[in-house]
Amino acid sequence: MRVLNFAPIFSLIITLLTVTATHANVKYTDQQKLHSIVKHVSSKNIKKDIETLVSFGTRHTLSETKSKTRGIGAARRWIKSEFEKISKECNNCLDVYFQKETISGEKRIPEPTEVVSVIAVLKGKADPERYVIMTGDIDSRVSDPMNATSDSPGANDNASGIAGVLETARVLTKYEFNGSIVFAALAGEEQGLFGGKIMAKQAQKEGWRIKAVLNNDMIGNIQGVNGVINNTTARIFAEGTRQTETPKQAKQRRFTGGEVDSPTRNLARYIDWMADRYIPNLDTMMVYRLDRFGRGGHHKPFNDLGYPAVRIMETNENYNRQHQDIRTENGIKYGDTIDGINFEYAAKLTALNAVSLAGMAWAPNPPKKVTISGAVQSSTTLNWDETSTNEKTLIAGYKIYWRLTDSSQWQKSVFVGEVTEYTLENIVIDNYFFGVASVSKDGFESPIVFPGDVGSFGD
Repeated sequence: MRVLNFAPIFSLIITLLTVTATHANVKYTDQQKLHSIVKHVSSKNIKKDIETLVSFGTRHTLSETKSKTRGIGAARRWIKSEFEKISKECNNCLDVYFQKETISGEKRIPEPTEVVSVIAVLKGKADPERYVIMTGDIDSRVSDPMNATSDSPGANDNASGIAGVLETARVLTKYEFNGSIVFAALAGEEQGLFGGKIMAKQAQKEGWRIKAVLNNDMIGNIQGVNGVINNTTARIFAEGTRQTETPKQAKQRRFTGGEVDSPTRNLARYIDWMADRYIPNLDTMMVYRLDRFGRGGHHKPFNDLGYPAVRIMETNENYNRQHQDIRTENGIKYGDTIDGINFEYAAKLTALNAVSLAGMAWAPNPPKKVTISGAVQSSTTLNWDETSTNEKTLIAGYKIYWRLTDSSQWQKSVFVGEVTEYTLENIVIDNYFFGVASVSKDGFESPIVFPGDVGSFGD
């Protein structure tokens, strides 16, 4: 007798009901341009780029820099040439440059070594000093972090992330945006997150108003070391309260909440919603932690300076393919080789980055100086600053969101128009978390801002 397995069908129904319930009272403008962006992300381009990066043999930070075919020097020059090619196709719309600093005296960089990242900036038209950033890591390594000569393909860690950054640049440079978008191939990650530290420090020095950093570190593997094979999920790692929080701010947060509503957490929610709305067959898991347990990535240097930054990556890691000498032992293959990459999955996560960056760059700046009041009252009032002059023609108004305090996603919303204060009648402040988003005239929304310093995305 044939037995039918209805479990997958029931699971799908439950998932759809959950999504529907979560967003039942949230009205959102569907954006055809974002659907078009998803369709134009090419797994073939990603495959080609990963093949090229793997062909350099090793991309170790301390490896060869003069060769045209091997080592970190050849890899970064090729990445720069690709950005320049992309820029040429959009009438030189990208500002492409090397960002470098000499590092020495470190545990994994003991001798003076030039750490060189490749940066490409697509300047916004309405608010060019507002930035959203996508990053990946150039370098690779084997078992010994100081081994700069052995073959280290780094196909997934992290040629997949760099290929995603390049492909996102190819797609998004077909459009113009209100805010600026940065595509960054960062160096020195395996030796101490140096590329991210250099870029974050330089951005702070130059006064960049960074609203989001999307760090892509391993986006191509679907087969976990535990045997699970799954191409339908991804993780977004997002830390809680800011590293830069002051004792005064911490004391205030104790009474107002916000432990799960840092700008980084609300950035993660924004990306999660983009997955629900625009990426077919992808469910993202928001992980309330800086990174994997006890580990770190290139988003951390930005978090360290108070910027909203997350790590986007595969759900099922294969540790046999990470930081391993290429070999076979007891029938088990070790090493980060290209046969471990699922290019369609890498394209799916690349598309998630692309629509998230585009949505934020088309949207107005997140609301500034959001405050809330309503203690011992039957209603809740939110206030925020008026938008800047250069966005006056862009903005349609603001949208207030709220949710139960144990809910991971926003559950209800109301568009309140172009005002700077609004009262939610008969909604008690004690029972919910609240936030405010800016909305453009064509319906693009900013990330949601939780009231007070704890949720602020800055100026």
